[in-house]
Amino acid sequence: MEDTLESILAEVRAKVPELKTRAAFEAFKATISGPKGSLTQAAKGMGKVPAAERPAMGKLINRTKQEVEALWTASLAAIEERELRLKLGPPIDPTLPSPDSSPAARHPLTQIRQEMNAIFRKIGFTVAEGPELETEWFCFDALNTPADHPARDVQDTLFMPSEVKAANVTKHQVERYILRTHTSTVQIRTLLREQPPVRIIAPGRVFRRDTVDATHSANFHQLEGLYVDRAVTVKDLKSVLDYFVREVFGKGAKTRLRPSFFPFTEPSFEMDFMSPNLGKLSNKWMEIMGCGMVDPNVLTSVNLDPDRWSGYAFGMGIERIAMIVHGIDDIRHFYASDLRFLKQFA
Repeated sequence: MEDTLESILAEVRAKVPELKTRAAFEAFKATISGPKGSLTQAAKGMGKVPAAERPAMGKLINRTKQEVEALWTASLAAIEERELRLKLGPPIDPTLPSPDSSPAARHPLTQIRQEMNAIFRKIGFTVAEGPELETEWFCFDALNTPADHPARDVQDTLFMPSEVKAANVTKHQVERYILRTHTSTVQIRTLLREQPPVRIIAPGRVFRRDTVDATHSANFHQLEGLYVDRAVTVKDLKSVLDYFVREVFGKGAKTRLRPSFFPFTEPSFEMDFMSPNLGKLSNKWMEIMGCGMVDPNVLTSVNLDPDRWSGYAFGMGIERIAMIVHGIDDIRHFYASDLRFLKQFA
């Protein structure tokens, strides 16, 4: 038995340096460590070893297995390194300039967000921001969302542990921290900080406990719009959204409002649009955003008299706009960091 093990080990040591490919490596390894390999068969012969010699022989077999396994590991590492060299070519001189001379490019979501910001800036909107870590009052209560609303359930909203403290995120009262589910929270923080007239857009990242698929993500981006002034009407809302759609999707784009419900607007609408400039999607009605007139209860929550002030609000997914503009059918492409995808927008 001892001579057999030594012979197996010598065979592996002699053969390993000659293995240049994975196929050759696996084929030879099977003859040694495979189910019918010589080392496996030798280990099965332990049953024929006298009882008094088994402890010493067991140690010898284990030591042989360990040495052989170390040789397999070293051989496979050498083969992988050789494959990498063949793939990359000659060694790289780090002092030379990069062979990839293509210019850097902004991410497609960044590009569409900047375009949307520029469109609204032309008609007097300013960009406002707020924290991604929010509180229940700013995200729900101030936006007229009832305590039993499904959006406030832990199945839909990401709540932080009760012991979490955030010195840079103000609370309105005793409430829990959450990851904001919409950028509507920026409406509340802005109206508490500034007096009307207020005309803002609030682009930013939001979080929901959605199952990730081709059209949903647990982390995505919204652009919120808000205008509060005297005697603001649905006509003002419709005209602004008509302008936005034509700027993004080209001349000939049309919109329509369908009655809907959101806790923070009354009346509320879903807005559809169609455009002749979208290839296969041309001249087909598609839902694109929610909107409506700011609910009087929201104005009251930020200490504004709804008899003196009125306003409209709208919100849309930045990913959805980008997917329609570029003909992208899977939202996950935006987060995969695949250069083949990203370079298309350079």
